[in-house]
Amino acid sequence: MLLINDVFQVGQERYRILALAGQQAIWIDIDSDKAWPEVVKTIQIEQWTFDETLRRTEDPYQDLASLSVEQGNKNQKIRDQRYELIAPLLADEEIYYRSGRGRLVQSRSEETGKPRKSLYKNLRQYWQRGATPNALLPDYRKSGGKGQKKTSSNKLGRPRSTSPGTGISIDPSIEKMFRIVIDRYYANDKGYSMPYVYRRFIDMFEVTNPKVSREDYPTIIQLRYFYEREYTKADRIRLRSNRISYQKDIRPLIGTATAGVLGPGSRYEIDATIADIYLLSADRQRIIGRPTLYVVVDVFSRMVTGLYIGLENPSYVTAMSALVTSMSDKSELCARYDLEITPEQWPTVGVPDAILADRGELLGHQIESLEKAFGVRIEITPPYRGDAKGIVERYFRTLQAEFKPFVPGVVTATKVRKQGGKDYRLDATLTLDDFTRIMLASILHRNQYAVLSKYDRDPDMPNDMALTPLNIWNWGIQYRTGRLKNVSEEALRIALLPRKKVYLSDLGVSCFGAYYTSKELLGSGWLHRNGDRRETDLQAAYDPAVADHIYLFPEKGSSEYWVCSLTDRSRQYRGKSMWELWSSQEEQRKANSAAKVTETTSKRDLENLVSKTLKDAERSRPAAHKQSKSETVRGISDNRKQERDVQRAQQTKARQPDNSKSKSEVTYLHGKPDDGAFPDFLDELFGDDE
Repeated sequence: MLLINDVFQVGQERYRILALAGQQAIWIDIDSDKAWPEVVKTIQIEQWTFDETLRRTEDPYQDLASLSVEQGNKNQKIRDQRYELIAPLLADEEIYYRSGRGRLVQSRSEETGKPRKSLYKNLRQYWQRGATPNALLPDYRKSGGKGQKKTSSNKLGRPRSTSPGTGISIDPSIEKMFRIVIDRYYANDKGYSMPYVYRRFIDMFEVTNPKVSREDYPTIIQLRYFYEREYTKADRIRLRSNRISYQKDIRPLIGTATAGVLGPGSRYEIDATIADIYLLSADRQRIIGRPTLYVVVDVFSRMVTGLYIGLENPSYVTAMSALVTSMSDKSELCARYDLEITPEQWPTVGVPDAILADRGELLGHQIESLEKAFGVRIEITPPYRGDAKGIVERYFRTLQAEFKPFVPGVVTATKVRKQGGKDYRLDATLTLDDFTRIMLASILHRNQYAVLSKYDRDPDMPNDMALTPLNIWNWGIQYRTGRLKNVSEEALRIALLPRKKVYLSDLGVSCFGAYYTSKELLGSGWLHRNGDRRETDLQAAYDPAVADHIYLFPEKGSSEYWVCSLTDRSRQYRGKSMWELWSSQEEQRKANSAAKVTETTSKRDLENLVSKTLKDAERSRPAAHKQSKSETVRGISDNRKQERDVQRAQQTKARQPDNSKSKSEVTYLHGKPDDGAFPDFLDELFGDDE
């Protein structure tokens, strides 16, 4: 089927259909400067189509039809003048045929006073470019050689009016120097200014062009023009920015996180921040600093699925605590802070399909249990790319905005508000429990009632559904693929606990310097001291909040575990957390290290005394014995007895009362009492036993 304005290609020529008259069509060659309308039979066009010598092609002037022309400008005036000149000719069908065209053009030329050449030119342009008024627009857009490099032996541009000299034309050698200094100093993230780059260019130009006067040096305007001509705007922005900042803050945003997920539970994002508020201790007597806030968000529904609020630094342990909360029922957690909810108000229970997190928190062998046991895909963001988790990053600002206007102790730009003002840290009022309650209430409000006005709605979402996280979650569970998997909370908790390699010894299982045992371990025979080689390469999971128990995995790759308790040897750690255990061991190590210094000093004094005594004894010893060796040995017993008698005499003398002082006479009222002295058993205790 032929339509007016269709464009066909026959060989190397392109034709536009101008009119249809029964079994004939009128078309014109749109590329020839001498073309006129031609009559062709429609049956001939069909035959060429079957022979594949004719085919439809794209209209090269199709943009003219939608081109918007500013009212009152020169282009619009010229177009209207041209169209007004040929409009009466177009109304007569004889204009398409050679027999009547000349007479019509001659008559219009005499009527308007315009030469026939202009009329023919306008008619041809009108037909070739689409037979619309815009086809008569002048080709000013092609003027000036836009995008083409201009070359001349003389300096281009306007002449100087105030600066001395005439300037110099930019030749390839100068362009090469321009490019060198721009690439070295400007087209990077070093932050140099264009004047600095220009001064480096002058240093280079002076060396290679010593005969050029300073007045005729290339100007900074020429350098800037070269930069803007040779480097596209997108390249200029990218090259002048830090690579990380460009990827995170500057690059165009053409995608959406929601488009990459299938439904609720397809992907959770997790991240941590230090909350912008200072808290008090539980007794409200001490300022304890700023808490750590972990948030887990479902990408599809924007629902907060879990959180952690505490004083531990961001780490694997605290991240796992947040993830356990996100995959478990939150009714008990809310009830602990006097917030009564039903499971339907916070229905995010189950293991997601994927978790997106930073490298430090979920990178390593500890997360393998979550991947292998529950089939969770762990996705790690690139370094310094907070924008990769844009949803959870935005939630930090949103959640904290709920309490910042009302709560004292909030972090401000400076510690001192103004001269004479108070330090905002001293305004701390809330405890950790108070802050947790506020955050839980804020999350419940946002999950159930916050309208997501900028949420990118899927085409099949009903228009009458309010875009709140809870509504989106419920709709996705019903009409999309729900990716949550139901698992045992206890099994999930054990799987997510951090793990450590432990060792068997005579005292039990050694973990962090403490010893544990269980009835299964005692029954296994691994602790018996019969000389057999004990099991090695054992792993145990531990809860940092409780030091009383660890969970020993007796078989590698198995989910079976034994609950082991502290032995009496490690009873000092009962009722404590692992953090307290580590702190206690650190203090003990410090105390032992300090005592080692004193011990070393005392040991040196002892060794020096022994050495001195030995040297004195060797000097006092006779050079030679008067008796033979056998006689000397036989006399050891007699010598011992004699030396012992001397010692006894000395001890007896030392224990005699001092009679040098006169004693007072004692008058007894009822007679002298018996002697109450203890008996002397020296002979029985130290009698001769040889």
